[in-house]
Amino acid sequence: MTRRKFLASSVLAALYGVSGAGAAQRPGQQATPWRNWSGSVVANPAGRFSPSSEHQLADFLASTHGQLRPVGAGHSFTPLVPTEGHLLVLDQLTGLLSYDSSANTACFAAGTRLSDMGAPLARIGQAAINLPDIDRQTLAGATSTATHGTGIDFKCLSGYVTELRLITPSGEVHDLTNSSEPGMFDAARVGLGALGIVTRITMQNTARYRLKQTTWVDKTSDLLKDFDRQVSTHRHFELFPLVHSEYSMALATDETDEPINNPPQSPEEEAGFDLIMQGWMKVPPGVRGPLVNALAEQIEPSERVDESYKILTNVRNTRFNEMEYSVPLHNGAACLQEILETIKEQKIDVVFPLEYRYVSRDDTMLSMSSGDEDHAAISVHRVAPEDYRPYFDVIEPIFWKYGGRPHWGKIHHLGALQLSQLYPRFEEFRSIRQQLDPQGRMLNAHLRKIFGVDG
Repeated sequence: MTRRKFLASSVLAALYGVSGAGAAQRPGQQATPWRNWSGSVVANPAGRFSPSSEHQLADFLASTHGQLRPVGAGHSFTPLVPTEGHLLVLDQLTGLLSYDSSANTACFAAGTRLSDMGAPLARIGQAAINLPDIDRQTLAGATSTATHGTGIDFKCLSGYVTELRLITPSGEVHDLTNSSEPGMFDAARVGLGALGIVTRITMQNTARYRLKQTTWVDKTSDLLKDFDRQVSTHRHFELFPLVHSEYSMALATDETDEPINNPPQSPEEEAGFDLIMQGWMKVPPGVRGPLVNALAEQIEPSERVDESYKILTNVRNTRFNEMEYSVPLHNGAACLQEILETIKEQKIDVVFPLEYRYVSRDDTMLSMSSGDEDHAAISVHRVAPEDYRPYFDVIEPIFWKYGGRPHWGKIHHLGALQLSQLYPRFEEFRSIRQQLDPQGRMLNAHLRKIFGVDG
C-alpha cells in the first residue's frame, strides 16, 4: 500500500465505530448496569424485560406499574434511556415481517438493526431510499430520534415511515398511518420513546440500486463556495472539515451500474487512524495546522462501488461523543465557518473532523427538519473517553445563534421553553404525549426537562 493510500484510509477511519446493548432480564430480577455505546451515559434499572411477542409486551404493559424506557443499540449520546424502572429490550422482535413489491414497502420488527435490513431488502429487490452513516442502531431507535443520512432531496428515516404499530403504556395497540389518526402518526414517527413502545415499522423503499462514492480532499473555503453546485450535481454530497487546517474531506455519491469494487479495509488500515490520532494529540493545537495541511495535501482521491446499503453506511471503531444541530439551510456555511474559526482561535485541543451535510424537510412533528425548511446538519465530536464538555460548551451557543435544532440522540442542553420556539408542532406533540401516557410512565428526568413535565 502506498503512503498516500495509507493516509487516506487513516483519515477516513476517524469517520468510521460499533455498538452493543446488554442482555435482557425478566421482571423482578436485579438488572446489571446499562451504558451507552460511548460510555458517557450509565443507568441502573430495576430490571429488564425482553418480550418474545407483541402480545407479551402488551400484557406486560397492562399488568405493571412504574417507570419504563425502551432501549435499542445504545447509540444515543443523550440520556434518553436511563430509568429507575424497567428497560424494555426488543432484541427478540426482529426481522422482515412483510413486504409489498408493487409499492416498494417493507415492514420490519422494530428491534431490527439497520445493519440487518440491507441484505433482506436486496433479496426482495428493494433498498432503503437513504441511510445514516452508522447502521448499528435499531430501526425503532433510529426513527424515534429522527436519525438521518445526507442529501438535500432526502428526509430523515422517520420521513419514510408509512405505517407503524405503537403499544401505549396501558397496553393499547394502535396501528398508525397518515390516513388513520394522522396526528398520532406524525408524533409517533419521532416519538423519543415517550409515547409508548413501537413494535413494527413499515418503510417506503425504492428498487435495489448500486452506488459509487468518490472521496477527495480540497480547501474548505473552496468546497463551501462550490457546495450548492455539488449538492445539485450528486445524489449525496457532504464534507468532513479537518480541524486546525485549511482542508476538508469531500464525499460525493451517485447511482451507478459499474461493477462492485469495494475491498474491505485491512487491520493495518483500521489501526492507522488511532496511531495518527495519538500523534496529532501530542502536537499543540496552535502548531497542528501545518502538519494537518501537509497530510491532507498528500491524500489522493479514491472511489468505491457497491450495493447502496454498503456505501451509505460505515463501521465506526473509534468511539466518540457527538453534538449535532441542524440549522436553516441559508445559515449553514456561516455557522460551520464560525465553529471552525472558534476552534482555531481558542486553540481547542481536538483532532476529530466535523461533519457538514444537507437534510430535506419533512412532515413529522419533531424531526430536526420538520416544517417547510431544509436544514444543514453540523456535527462536532470528541473521542471517548475524553471529557467532551469544555469543547461542546463553547460550540453549542454558536448553534443557538444560527437557529439550530438539536439532534435528539446527540448531546444538547435545551429544555421545553427553547424547544417550543424551534418546533411549530411542539405543543401538539406534548398534548398527544399527555393523552397516551397521562401517568408519565415513559418519562425519565431528561424527557421531563425536554417536555416541561414536573416530577
